[in-house]
Amino acid sequence: MTDFDPRLTPFRGDIAADYLTGKVDAARFVIGKRCTVIHGAADIRRLPVPDAQLDTEALYGEIFIVYEESEEGWSWGQLARDGYVGYMPSSALVLETLEPTHRAAVLRTFLYGGPSIKLPPIASLSLGSRINVKAVKNGFAVTDTGHFVFANHLVEIGVFENDFVTVAERFLGLPYYWGGKTSLGIDCSGLVQVCLDAIGVNSLRDTDMQAKSIGFPVPIDEVTGNLMRGDLIFWNGHVGIMQNSNKILHASGHQMLVVSESLIAVRDRILAKGGGSITSIRRLIR
Repeated sequence: MTDFDPRLTPFRGDIAADYLTGKVDAARFVIGKRCTVIHGAADIRRLPVPDAQLDTEALYGEIFIVYEESEEGWSWGQLARDGYVGYMPSSALVLETLEPTHRAAVLRTFLYGGPSIKLPPIASLSLGSRINVKAVKNGFAVTDTGHFVFANHLVEIGVFENDFVTVAERFLGLPYYWGGKTSLGIDCSGLVQVCLDAIGVNSLRDTDMQAKSIGFPVPIDEVTGNLMRGDLIFWNGHVGIMQNSNKILHASGHQMLVVSESLIAVRDRILAKGGGSITSIRRLIR
């Protein structure tokens, strides 16, 4: 077979996505079933066991294309938005619902069973969650599933933030969580992906993917003083967002928080801990 990235290729020896026919060797090829995530955040794991490594999370309203469902309650498939492949609990999915009309524009809001903030929430919705809104009544958006979300926490699909760094700054002080994409916990590349989504820029999930695909390369020697707000600084396995020419915002596994600190301090610390030098710098615009 051609050498495909397994993180982005729904292929195993026994089964593969139908669109890979003729490209990989598999026992059978299947047409995927488009399903909608109904949990606030659904784990996507490397293996179909609850203690397997968490690779990423799918947010409420995202589409997950299912190629196989197991009797043990796992669905193997691929996220439609960024192409990530893995195993998700089948309980987090329903057959595809209506196209989303709105997305969550705050770090966290709640899905209620009725139009009252006194009701216990059904789910917590994170920044970037997708919702289909049928009507707005008494300050609540009524969803296609008959649930309710505080309307002022939503914006229409197609309405975007102006500055993804400003979005990232809202996450300051929140916990680091490997594979996370929500305000309950987020990792470095998840922070970049979620914040770029808020300005309408699609991004792949992992740092090595982002370092090859986001924006345009900037010479590494510009770390000496010509960096701009919004530049992305990459190391092997890590990424941070420049707030200005010398401050970097990142989800730090060192502090286990989203923090803002001197780029030089981060650079020197990563080098001293054996993480290597800066590998690349990317800028959204030339």
